[in-house]
Amino acid sequence: MDAGLQPPIKQGAILYLRVSTEEQVDNYSLNTQSEICIKEVERRGLKLVETFREEGRSAKTIRDRPTLIELLEYCRKHKKEINAVVVYRLDRISRVTADYLAIRKRLAELDITLISASEPTGDGPTERFIETLFAGYAQLDNDIRGERSRNGMKARFLNGLYNGSPPLGYLSESGFAVKNPESFSAIQAAWELMATGTKSLREMAKILNDQGVMDRRKGYRDSPIRAQTLSGIFRNKFYAGKIVSKKYGAEVQGQHVPMVSEETFYMVQAILDGRNRNAAPKLTRRNMENEVFPLKRIIQCNNCKHSFSGAWSKGKNKKYAYYFCAKRCSSSVAVKDIETTTDKLLAKITLNDQAIKLINAYLRRTYYLRLDALKQKRDRADIALKEAYTTRQQLIDKNLSGVYSDEIFKEQNLVLEDKIKSIQAAKNDTVIEKYNLEAISKFIQDKFMHLADAYSTSDVALKRVLMCSLFPNGLRWGYPGYVNTQISPFYRSFMNLRGPKVQIGADERT
Repeated sequence: MDAGLQPPIKQGAILYLRVSTEEQVDNYSLNTQSEICIKEVERRGLKLVETFREEGRSAKTIRDRPTLIELLEYCRKHKKEINAVVVYRLDRISRVTADYLAIRKRLAELDITLISASEPTGDGPTERFIETLFAGYAQLDNDIRGERSRNGMKARFLNGLYNGSPPLGYLSESGFAVKNPESFSAIQAAWELMATGTKSLREMAKILNDQGVMDRRKGYRDSPIRAQTLSGIFRNKFYAGKIVSKKYGAEVQGQHVPMVSEETFYMVQAILDGRNRNAAPKLTRRNMENEVFPLKRIIQCNNCKHSFSGAWSKGKNKKYAYYFCAKRCSSSVAVKDIETTTDKLLAKITLNDQAIKLINAYLRRTYYLRLDALKQKRDRADIALKEAYTTRQQLIDKNLSGVYSDEIFKEQNLVLEDKIKSIQAAKNDTVIEKYNLEAISKFIQDKFMHLADAYSTSDVALKRVLMCSLFPNGLRWGYPGYVNTQISPFYRSFMNLRGPKVQIGADERT
């Protein structure tokens, strides 16, 4: 280059326009910013070469603002042509003082000036000082807004209002959680069914999916409900009318309509924790429901005492179903022979009308005695719960006043929560209140006076329940026939009312 020639003067200018979601108003729109910035570019005699528009992005972090990052990279690659970056206001760059100064320094290293179209800016000491003041004011304003937002969220929580999207079964309307007509009843029924202790999370998920209930969390596509989703639902106190905050370390009564009672909530907690006392017997819960082999593992081999299994044997023209000892110590037994023998046994031990009436009388007496005991248990539990809730409120007050640290509060609150859960689970006996006594009496009348018919017309699950109830130790097959048949002592006591007694415990072959 000749000594008399000077390097070309940079005349390029870039516009950076940004508006966050909460600032989408007419007098602060991107078009308004663009018009003012273009006039500033023209006033300074610069040439507009590129415009970067960033809409709906928060000014809290640079990492989440890809357009700003793209602008900085553009400046690095075209630093020989770019003279200035023009913004409507300095807080468009960042409301965090440290981030603003870092970006300004980076542009200065590229010999690029940062210009505000509505504020005094420049490279002199005074202008830089004023810029720093404006950046500091922007952060102050941002911090004040954040504090107001946090205080507002805490106020909503303390007033029993949910922050964010309410859980499945509810909708948000005007800041309140209300029932979702599409899913509230289905989720409520799921809670009640879960409280019986007869269903797993996986089974409950299938029931809800079959009903068309979808997981519709904000930001996600509608998807089938999974067992993990239900685990979160059944642990959420929101459904019992409470709002719990880990952030504030407190629990308040919500303003929404509870889906379930506290008793039902804590009953489900006990079931999930493995402390359920009303769950179905183990034999009825195990997955052995095979329509062809309903007595599998209920019948035992009398020779080696191992349980029978079932399988198909292929003949010349068709398949045949057989039971066989798991140890294969004896020959297989055709399913039809087992069923015929079972029908004869059930017909032999069927109760008469007098015994049925006695069972129903015993049932009614037990039912009302249990209801009375339940009332007394609940009265005692209500007193204990009132004391526990009073203690919890005192604990919360001392934590808020600074007497107890957050660590002590969390530790003691966990102890109280476990105590409340135990009390609620202990007093809960809602299953008995759901019984229809008259329907049960009719069921006993119809089924126990015709056991063989009841067995043959029942599904596999009910067949297994019936046989496990009558023969708790199982049935032993003696090749042929059942031997040493031991009937439930409870059922035997009613059989004795029939007149002629059936020999029990002898080498009886039926």
